[in-house]
Amino acid sequence: MREAELERFRDAFSAVAEETMPREALTRTVETDGALEPAQLSLSLAQALEERLWGQGFPQPLFCDTFALESQRVVGEKHSKLKLVKDGRRLEAMRFNSLDPLPARFRAAYRLSVNDYNGLQSVQINVEHVETP
Repeated sequence: MREAELERFRDAFSAVAEETMPREALTRTVETDGALEPAQLSLSLAQALEERLWGQGFPQPLFCDTFALESQRVVGEKHSKLKLVKDGRRLEAMRFNSLDPLPARFRAAYRLSVNDYNGLQSVQINVEHVETP
């Protein structure tokens, strides 16, 4: 397909999808394992999760919570380094491949990970999906 025909193809494909697929199939759904208690946002839990084997049909847990944004900055040209607050606790987070600014409060689906920087380990939240009010 020539690049000049891509937009026409995209429009035709979208029209056929809307005609033939149920509305819920066209809506993105993010399934999570729910919220974590503040004490569970720990390095020990992140380490335990990283030690397990995850794969197709058995994905790594995806949690969901509401956070306050303290700061956001660009790292590596296409990622966002975040400082979040939940229940008075400050948390480090990354949002890979996204530079979109976040509101002061937002709901996020995230995975716990271990940030290993200069030999020091800390818990890190990897934000995968964001819902804004």
